[in-house]
Amino acid sequence: MSDRPLEPLEQWQLPPATEPPTDFIDAVRRFYPEATGGYLAMLLWQRGIRDIETLPGFLDANRYQPASPFEFGTEMEQAMSRLQQARETGEKVTIWGDFDADGITATAVLWEGLGQFFHRGDRLNYYIPNRFSESHGLNPNGIEKLAAGGTNLIVTCDTGSTNLSEIAAAKQLGIDTIVTDHHTLSETRSDAVAIINPRYFETTHPLYHLSGVAVAYKLVEALYQTLPDVPGEPLENLLDLVAIGLISDLVQLSGDCRYLAQKGIKRLEQQLQNPTRPGIAKLLKLCKRTGDRPTDISFGLGPRINAVSRIHGDASFCVELLTSQDEKRCQELAEETELANSRRQALQRDVTELVKRKLETLDLSTNSVIILSDPQWQLGVLGLVAGQIAREYGRPVILFNTVETEADDRIPMARGSARSTNNIDLYKLVKEQSHLLHRFGGHPFAAGLSLPVSNLPLFAEAVDRALHQKLADSGQSLGTTIQADLTVTVAELNKGLFRELKGLEPCGMGNTVPLLLVRDCWFENVWHKSIYDARGNKLKYIRTTFDLWDNSTQFGFPGIWWGHYKDEVPTGRCDAIVELDYNSYKKEYEVRLISVRSRQNDPLSVAEVAKIKLLDWRETDDRPQFAEQNIPVLAECPASWDDLQKWLRSALKQHADSSDITELALSYSPPQSLSPETVWQQFVGMAKYLSRTEETVSRHRLCQRLNISDRTLQQGLNALKTVGFEVAETDSQLYLRYCAPPGDLDGRERAIANFFAAVREEEFRRQYFARVPLSTLGSLINS
Repeated sequence: MSDRPLEPLEQWQLPPATEPPTDFIDAVRRFYPEATGGYLAMLLWQRGIRDIETLPGFLDANRYQPASPFEFGTEMEQAMSRLQQARETGEKVTIWGDFDADGITATAVLWEGLGQFFHRGDRLNYYIPNRFSESHGLNPNGIEKLAAGGTNLIVTCDTGSTNLSEIAAAKQLGIDTIVTDHHTLSETRSDAVAIINPRYFETTHPLYHLSGVAVAYKLVEALYQTLPDVPGEPLENLLDLVAIGLISDLVQLSGDCRYLAQKGIKRLEQQLQNPTRPGIAKLLKLCKRTGDRPTDISFGLGPRINAVSRIHGDASFCVELLTSQDEKRCQELAEETELANSRRQALQRDVTELVKRKLETLDLSTNSVIILSDPQWQLGVLGLVAGQIAREYGRPVILFNTVETEADDRIPMARGSARSTNNIDLYKLVKEQSHLLHRFGGHPFAAGLSLPVSNLPLFAEAVDRALHQKLADSGQSLGTTIQADLTVTVAELNKGLFRELKGLEPCGMGNTVPLLLVRDCWFENVWHKSIYDARGNKLKYIRTTFDLWDNSTQFGFPGIWWGHYKDEVPTGRCDAIVELDYNSYKKEYEVRLISVRSRQNDPLSVAEVAKIKLLDWRETDDRPQFAEQNIPVLAECPASWDDLQKWLRSALKQHADSSDITELALSYSPPQSLSPETVWQQFVGMAKYLSRTEETVSRHRLCQRLNISDRTLQQGLNALKTVGFEVAETDSQLYLRYCAPPGDLDGRERAIANFFAAVREEEFRRQYFARVPLSTLGSLINS
């Protein structure tokens, strides 16, 4: 039997049950008197937040003492000296930003903050590189443009730590550089005037986890303290921008990061009532958010700001959107940003589907890292898709676009994004292959890179081998682990629990959104809806809504599952992991579904296994005689262990009241063996008939007629599309219509080959279960 996993690996974990001391619970309740259930205290204790003396600063930003910007030491002092020199001598300063939400907000913070000391548009301007043509970091062409425009000093934000040659080139052109960044430092220091980067600190330092926007804020804060009589606007006016960048960049929200995010959200929630930033207010309205929750940034503002460069490449207008006071202009820019996000959602789904099709051809049991490339994949969404695949498949992912070339030498280049999971330091793994790379930068869990296309096979083999060895040495395994925090009932999903959980906010890395396990629940009123953009155009992006029920209440609780269809929601009893949220648009509490399992697939309990006695009637002609004894019979050969276990569980339910041994009989004939080619011919014949008669058919009916599973059926439907059939599905009914075959012959051959492989896999499994000894089945059940 093949060891290739047919679906992503996923493990659920619950923390050990620990009860915090009474004095700790009392200390928490002094801040949150409504937290009578003690859930907040339990979560804090589980997460290692156990010091009663520092607890006030964690729960209340006003009682936290932030670190001084001058803890950056000599680097900050040198930056202050150079900025004062530029101000006194009338030099031209350019902010070099980045095109993601952290870089955009960092640019906006410096634009407004340094704008208190330098005249904007004359002595101060900004430069955002194009995602598609320039990528992250400083680049020679951009530097030459700034030199030609009279720039004397570059202040970077969210970039620059590894741009040694570019900073040296700038200096030769008479331009000094101050770096503010948070990415991994180069082993060799560049020739920058100052490098303000928290990576110099120990990991326990309160400034260590600052994102790019927070480092930019610290630079402005230091300048405010150095020249306190100059600024005309309060420094705190920048905090809403800081919160957007911090939460969007998924940094660990501890120490000063948490403090700045807390203070920034307080300012952000004022925008709808008292819009000091019209652009942000317009964005909040478009994404139907109020600004008072971190999720309003992570699912609302952040993705929209990020979408602009992913779709257009150039995200410069986002700085104007965040800082302009022109309401009409902000409305135009906000609508353009909303449309970019809509296109990003559709594009992300398309690329994800293409990546998953390629994954179907891989033997994941032999791959520690998923590394794939394709010239059709849109570069702007590869990071998002890589992150999604990494979460689903439980292993690091690197996705490349291979159509790009570098303008300087025209060498075909692969440009891509890397995302990690399970605390695997992907940055280190990739950096070890730096001799194969053209450019590289990022974090331990997210990176961007480019390399000659000819180096891709060597790179993929080397990174995969390195991780395989690392896992072998450490005993670590791959797979997605979902850590639930609390077990609750549907009845407990209410305003009181929401208020308790809100005490942990803002959540992020190191302080994740609490995940709630709801056992033995079920779903009703399940329906999926398409998403429409701001102009009413239907997108290839789906959300499924539902009501969650269990035996604890007479009312269902509303919920949503993003990016999934209603047919993916299991029927019957389930276990579900959810997040509790508040929908400010609908003015109601709801859950966001994270993962779900049918209880039919739960491993049998020890007590259930002890009751089972298997009988083998596969080779007997006396089945009617045994049928009189009312013994449950499995009459159809299973194609998987899941099929067998579902039958076992169903049969055990028939004897739920019995404490005696339950006899269960296997009574199926060896399955008829059909070649994949024969099954394919039958499938195409059925598709032609359905197209000609314009009839519909259910997935279940097709599976029965072809004697294949739903998973294999999906492979067949994918193959049908490549030979000219349109496939649509509504209310679990399939519509097959023949139009004209596309011209991609290679794609057609791959799709049909995938279907053949899936049919062979099922055939092998059925033949296995047809002949497997009873003793082997008994061992499997007992294990």
